Amino acid sequence: MHVELIDFVRGYLASPKRVGAIAPSSRGLAELVTDAAGVSGANAVIEFGPGTGVFTEVIARKLQPGAKFFAIEIDEEFVKVCQERCPGVTVFHDSAANVRKYMDKMGVECCDCIVSGLPFANFEDNLQDDLLSTAHSVLKPGGLFVTFTYILSPHMPRGRRFRKRLEERFSKVDKTNIVWRNVLPAFAYRAVK
Repeated sequence: MHVELIDFVRGYLASPKRVGAIAPSSRGLAELVTDAAGVSGANAVIEFGPGTGVFTEVIARKLQPGAKFFAIEIDEEFVKVCQERCPGVTVFHDSAANVRKYMDKMGVECCDCIVSGLPFANFEDNLQDDLLSTAHSVLKPGGLFVTFTYILSPHMPRGRRFRKRLEERFSKVDKTNIVWRNVLPAFAYRAVK
């Protein structure tokens, strides 16, 4: 865990807009997000931005037999850390905007849910648009896009714009309960295609 924290802080200091957090997510947040996404009943799950693999580990544990799952991470160091933590999981080193290429490679036509650890509120508007449009396009009808954010985000201009972008693309957007035992306290948006 100590090495994981050092990797995270190093990644944040090198690129705060890409990493978006100074510490890995808590197990409690990973449980909440994966439950909100319906991972245990899904046939195909994709993870955007697994970071050090906290959510990845929980997803892999909850998958039903025969379900397909892969993650896509832009930070090369995090790809290595995630693969070491979750050796049975395929983690591609690329932008989540290119997920269709890896779906084709893995034989996944559309997915039931996307679990995202990406720091959307830190991203510029055009990147938010690209990633959300991509997520929407690869989900099956009724599929779920679940992403977490910190409790202050909805009060910040970028956080408000992100919520609006979710609502423009998805038919329904709900908020989960807050996980107070996370550095920083966080909740998730659950968006239905």
